[in-house]
Amino acid sequence: MLFNSVEYLIFLPIVFFAYWAIGKFGNLKSQNGLLLIASYFFYGLWDWRFLFLILASTVVDYLVGLAIHQKQSQQKKGKLLLWCSIVFNISLLGFFKYYNFFVESFIDMVSLFGYTIKSTWTLKIILPVGISFYTFQTMSYSLDIYYKRIKPTRSFLNFATFVAFFPQLVAGPIERASNLLGQITNKRSFNYLQATEGLKLVLWGLFKKMVIADGIAPIVDDIFANYDNFSASTLIMGVTFFSFQVYGDFSGYSDIAIGTSKLFGIELMSNFKFPNFSRNVAEYWQRWHVSLSTWFRHYLYIPLGGSRGSKLQSIRNISIIFLVSGFWHGANWTFIFWGGFHALAYIPVFLMGRNTIYKDSVVAQNTFLPTFKEMGQLILTFAIVTFSRIFFRSESLQNSFAFIKRLFTQFHWEEYHHPMGYRMIDYFVLLVLFVVYEYIIRKDERSPFKFKYRAVRFCVYTLVVFCILLFYDDGVDRSFIYFQF
Repeated sequence: MLFNSVEYLIFLPIVFFAYWAIGKFGNLKSQNGLLLIASYFFYGLWDWRFLFLILASTVVDYLVGLAIHQKQSQQKKGKLLLWCSIVFNISLLGFFKYYNFFVESFIDMVSLFGYTIKSTWTLKIILPVGISFYTFQTMSYSLDIYYKRIKPTRSFLNFATFVAFFPQLVAGPIERASNLLGQITNKRSFNYLQATEGLKLVLWGLFKKMVIADGIAPIVDDIFANYDNFSASTLIMGVTFFSFQVYGDFSGYSDIAIGTSKLFGIELMSNFKFPNFSRNVAEYWQRWHVSLSTWFRHYLYIPLGGSRGSKLQSIRNISIIFLVSGFWHGANWTFIFWGGFHALAYIPVFLMGRNTIYKDSVVAQNTFLPTFKEMGQLILTFAIVTFSRIFFRSESLQNSFAFIKRLFTQFHWEEYHHPMGYRMIDYFVLLVLFVVYEYIIRKDERSPFKFKYRAVRFCVYTLVVFCILLFYDDGVDRSFIYFQF
């Protein structure tokens, strides 16, 4: 079930009213039971068979969490139990997401030595939606228990609800048990202000997905599919549009997930903090897909030694994090190159000691307009990130390098014409207005309509709803990009 579908428009109010009715006349256990049933129904509409994978991951980490806690005085047994959780979840993820990649890479490597493998051993495997997200979420639970950050829950119902909570099940944010499970185990009361804030986030998320991301998708698809027919000017616009497409698509999903959770009295972590206004690559990764970045920092970067060792060791750890992050995104060498590119862009910032200087501030903190220096930093960072999207979007490394070659050799201006009549200038103006609006609200990612005067808010609401209805097209694929990860 998609957030931007009619089915979800029917599903959400039914669950919402039933949930709070149970909360008024029932108890917490009944509320969580309803959330779990709704979550399994929500996910099962894609393919009910994959519910068994979620259930398996839930059972394993629930039992492992209890066992680790019982064996805390026996470090070796606790570590063995932790590895059971890690191996199980990584194996689950590896088989469904990476099996064919490893087989095909092995065949390609063998062919370099003149050998041909007739049987490829590849399988027709369907990638379960959200598997990269919920496996990381359940692993973090076992890891936090092992490191004594939390205690395990005795309630299987509560833990299963934590794993399968439908707003963030298929594309995050990747929540830690200390935040989400703690809220699930405590009684929740309806809060009108929290609910209205949630609806505003849902509305803004739908706008970013349906108007921004889906609106420019046909142009992006056409340019990347036929890049060898276009000049550098069109390719630059194509990859720039894609940068906004993937941002609108994924941050839109996160806004809807966070907003929907608010309707049920649950607060999820912010996953996007206006990354397009970052002043260097380090700040970008503090603002983009925050839940994944913090997951890797807590569970991989710091255990590897973080930045506590020598500069060389820190560079090694940074490189590992970005390469693993790239591989997490997809079973393709393009994503590994994308991760490696970001590592190369991040390391100079780290060596100059500028990787944390913008951690607690936004561009033009105390003024409306950025300085010339800040403007230059914004443009440079956006250009670096956008260039990396070529690897992210291309189907193969060969296509990526061919795209880049034309980008640096075909220097002439041309007017782009989409086969279906989409005009690039129209969407360019739309993106400019979108950027200006996000710049205005850049200090609070959870309040997209925070204006002093009610008349202004009403006009913005009306315009946003009008745009969503105008851009809605039932005949196009409206799935979210990160569902494939």
